[in-house]
Amino acid sequence: MALTRLEKVQVWLLKAATGVLFALFRLLSPGGGAPAGRRKLPPVSSPLLLMSATRLANKIRRKEVSARPRFDAALQEAKQVDVLIEEETGGEAVLEDRLPLLGVPLSVKESFALHGMPFNAGMVSRKGVVAAVDAPPVALLKRAGAIPMGVTNTSQLCMWCETNNHLHGITNNPYDFDRIPGGSSGGEGSILGGAGAVIGVGSDIGGSIRVPCFFNGIFGHKTTPGVVSIENQFPVCSGRQAEFCSSGPMCRYAEDLLPMLRIMAGPNAGMLSLNTKVDLKKLRFFTIPHDGGSPMTSPVSKELMAVQRKVAQRLEADLGVTVQEVHFAELRYAFQIRGAYMSLPDKEGKPPTPFVELMGEPGKPLWPFWELLKRMVGQSDHTVPAIGLALLEKAHVTEPSAFIIQQKERLQKNMDELLGTDGVFLYPSYPRVAPKHHHPLFRPADCAYTGIINMLGLPVTQCPLGLGEEGLPLGVQVGAGKLQDHLTLEVALYLEKTFGGWRDPGAN
Repeated sequence: MALTRLEKVQVWLLKAATGVLFALFRLLSPGGGAPAGRRKLPPVSSPLLLMSATRLANKIRRKEVSARPRFDAALQEAKQVDVLIEEETGGEAVLEDRLPLLGVPLSVKESFALHGMPFNAGMVSRKGVVAAVDAPPVALLKRAGAIPMGVTNTSQLCMWCETNNHLHGITNNPYDFDRIPGGSSGGEGSILGGAGAVIGVGSDIGGSIRVPCFFNGIFGHKTTPGVVSIENQFPVCSGRQAEFCSSGPMCRYAEDLLPMLRIMAGPNAGMLSLNTKVDLKKLRFFTIPHDGGSPMTSPVSKELMAVQRKVAQRLEADLGVTVQEVHFAELRYAFQIRGAYMSLPDKEGKPPTPFVELMGEPGKPLWPFWELLKRMVGQSDHTVPAIGLALLEKAHVTEPSAFIIQQKERLQKNMDELLGTDGVFLYPSYPRVAPKHHHPLFRPADCAYTGIINMLGLPVTQCPLGLGEEGLPLGVQVGAGKLQDHLTLEVALYLEKTFGGWRDPGAN
């Protein structure tokens, strides 16, 4: 399908704007990012860090392991765990029912409120802001026995695919320090991929769970929206954004996904069929190899196309199913669809909070052109991607295109009809493996591969598929129909067994 004149103009403007921004960044930030040459984490030395949360909690309940982390606040909670074990008279089964994550170390994305911990989403202006409460999913995990060790880094205001800000700095990928860990839950992805925590919590409004999980070789689940609470997070969703945002679990081992989701969902767990046994042989499988050649995104790399084909082949060989390849022409407009829907007003007609207001918080909205000038002389508290997004917002058309709305509605109808309650699909997570620091500035639309799934409201599990030619994680998105989260979680268990799951970054 040939590009329309409008599409050609949009592509030209996007490439020109990102090219200028990247050139400015390289010019004004010499030596930025990680040092040249590949560096990675050493091999994991503690066998406890190679256990799933499920296995670790079992060992703690059996007193085979003591929950004693080396952090003051966490240490107090760990001592309470030991007391609980000693005082429980009902035995291990009662403890497992009451406290399924007893003593398990937990890391938390810093955009979630964790009582007594920093709560600033990478904003210099929020330095010193400390959470006074726990976000509901965090509170539920703590109630289940998990012990928060602290909070992890995010991109500024959680709106970019690289985790970097001028408050906490840049986060590296454990497989190669010169590569990005993704974003905005990149701190979570990095610490979990590097075996620094056992389980973690992320949020996802455009790929912020799945992209970090992909780049760091771990599992993550973007839930069906409305199941897991998104309260007590910053920034707060506005407009219709809550329809597209999800909170979910991140972990190294697939067996931890379902129990974590059951806990995090709290009273809403009944919306999902998490107790239903899934027979993979009775599911219908589909593979979508790419977005149809959108001019906005990079082509999917050969090795990612190949590993997705291998997944389809193994499903067919092992389960006796047929994996049907399908294509949707509307996916070519994924980037535009997400941009349009993220800017829609809520039911009362109130538009989303402008990004310039969030960047100016707690003061007045900032002027992005002035921030760009300040950045050129090293005086801005804001990152280049944040300034770029603010500039794009200024140039954004207020009314979304009727054509783009039509494309989304058509895609929604076709996907819903295709999947039903027993359909599962494979889709690339990103066009290539983890890029080098700052390189996403070249192709900001590449996150459309994850972002479009948010707009459709579908549950997706990000699954690792081993390491590629450069020693970096490969992976794929596994999606299903709304509220069919249990299907993708079951497929994740199969893929872990078949492809090996998480790999120690220091051992490859």
